[in-house]
Amino acid sequence: MHRFPIRVYYSDTDCGGIVYHGRYLDFAEHARTELLRELGRQHGLSGSQTSLMESEGLVFVVKSIAVDYQSPAHLDDLLEVQTELESAKRFSIVFRQTVLRDGQTLCVLQVKVASINTETHRPMPMPPWFIPAFEAAR
Repeated sequence: MHRFPIRVYYSDTDCGGIVYHGRYLDFAEHARTELLRELGRQHGLSGSQTSLMESEGLVFVVKSIAVDYQSPAHLDDLLEVQTELESAKRFSIVFRQTVLRDGQTLCVLQVKVASINTETHRPMPMPPWFIPAFEAAR
């Protein structure tokens, strides 16, 4: 399981200090990006999405997201986004991402991400090392 800490800033909240519902999508995106960065570095890439695009010719797009909001986050909270691989196929991965504060679940996201070719914008199989790298991170 990958863990990503994130602080709630004023720009994440409404005037009452409650995190906007859409910001949870950003928190989850940041956590997936950092997970991808770590896995890329383990496989000789710089870890950036740019290096993955250049070396493998692929990018990831969000195909679908299901979000279950359970409790609000507030200004200045220190949150943790836990990212787990729920399932993987040749062209897509499903992540389960949980946003927590002090161990309390605030939000659970199920995010399906597809891999596409950078030139054709058509589905593209993931590199051979990719899914095993996610599975090893479990």
